[in-house]
Amino acid sequence: MANTLTKTNFNFPGQTAEYHGKVRDVYTINDDIMVMIATDRISAFDVILPEGIPYKGQVLNQIAATFLDATADIVPNWKLATPDPMVTVGYKCEGFRVEMIIRGYLTGSAWREYEAGCRELCGVKLPEGMRENERFPEPIITPTTKADAGHDENISKEEIIAQGLVSAEDYEVMERYTRALFAKGTEMAAEKGLILVDTKYEFGKRDGKVILIDEIHTPDSSRYFYADGYQERFEKGEPQRQLSKEFVRQWLIEHGFMGKAGQQVPEMTPEFVDSVSERYIELYEHITGKKFVKAPEEHLLARIEKNVLDCLNQLSR
Repeated sequence: MANTLTKTNFNFPGQTAEYHGKVRDVYTINDDIMVMIATDRISAFDVILPEGIPYKGQVLNQIAATFLDATADIVPNWKLATPDPMVTVGYKCEGFRVEMIIRGYLTGSAWREYEAGCRELCGVKLPEGMRENERFPEPIITPTTKADAGHDENISKEEIIAQGLVSAEDYEVMERYTRALFAKGTEMAAEKGLILVDTKYEFGKRDGKVILIDEIHTPDSSRYFYADGYQERFEKGEPQRQLSKEFVRQWLIEHGFMGKAGQQVPEMTPEFVDSVSERYIELYEHITGKKFVKAPEEHLLARIEKNVLDCLNQLSR
């Protein structure tokens, strides 16, 4: 297996804060600029798994950068530069404690709830008689609270506003941006023979404006089906060929793990880890239409530090 980056502990000039999330390590510079490092950590069921995935951070960072650039004309975003294959540098924003999830198809956790009898998700009524992987009449937005640790929780638009998590005005903007981003992502996926099934977006505020932050349209935040064969598989009730992290979740479920108390993460063999890496690279090449070029894996920390320092020096001029 290639080297992986699962932990960072930088101290950049002017550093005022650092945050280590499930996958990303974020360093704040002078309370104004953020350095976001996409590590090779992988999480599922809100649990960080014990093995890193080679090149996963590079895949996530480069897909996100591609889509941030491609959607900047319809939604303002935080990105300033990508000085390293695993790093994006951008403006610090005050993040909302809500994730905007939008679903075009009934699958994943939504299907599991539907199959169990649920007909309302985050305040959205679901039609009767739907089948797994069926397209919704129109995409639905099913927000969650954003948890620093543990599980995110489903929440409705009305609850978000009533609890003061987001103002009614800002929520309307987030909702409009979410639909516009999903429409653009769907269009770009279709050009590459893929279906953007569902995804999540995060927003913050800067100078009074709602801004798109974090990653978008990556295999960690999104689910893709192959368009070719979708209808035939759906009609036969067969699983869809997909590019997303769902196959990792399915593997964990098959091995008796769903993130519940007392459950043990199954052994992640080198063969399994490499297969996950290959799937991430496959998605990168499909969704971007570009060949994936593996960045040098030796001296990862030193490479990232040098590239970030060069970028920060440029920005301070």
